[in-house]
Amino acid sequence: MDSLAINNIWERCTRQDRKAQALLYHHFAKKMYAVCLRYAHTSLEADDILQNSFVKVFTKHYLYDGKGSLEGWIKRIVVNTAIETHRKNKRSYMENIDDIQLSVSSLVGTEQTGYQELLALIQQLPLGYKTVFNLYAIEGYSHKEIAEMLSISEGNSKSQLSRARQWLQNKLVKTAI
Repeated sequence: MDSLAINNIWERCTRQDRKAQALLYHHFAKKMYAVCLRYAHTSLEADDILQNSFVKVFTKHYLYDGKGSLEGWIKRIVVNTAIETHRKNKRSYMENIDDIQLSVSSLVGTEQTGYQELLALIQQLPLGYKTVFNLYAIEGYSHKEIAEMLSISEGNSKSQLSRARQWLQNKLVKTAI
């Protein structure tokens, strides 16, 4: 779908046109769901984050000022909703990693398989590690921004990232053997 069509659909969405909202949702849902999965603990939680995000998109449409891409604005809402969900669940940032059971197959195979296996490993990071890792390594936020978003210290953010990298590195070495 081209940007003119998206703009037309968005204009209709601002007038609460349900058909236009469905079109916009279906256009962006798959990409935004991938973002949700990076932050969620389960696929059901990712579903909830996606749904809550689009409710916000449609109810707070007036906050989009047209500067920047609509997709970028929607993605920002998805990430913020994921962080909000993370806070609501009040899960500890320092989960006991010994309790995590891995069921990841060998990384031997095609590049696509390696990519999928890496995503599977990232999904199995302890929640605090995964959240900081996603925000820093994938979304590109600074430790200062992460600290503000998650109400933690910058040092805690750096520590979580370091531990996440070490955890991933250990699992990659183990699965490559």
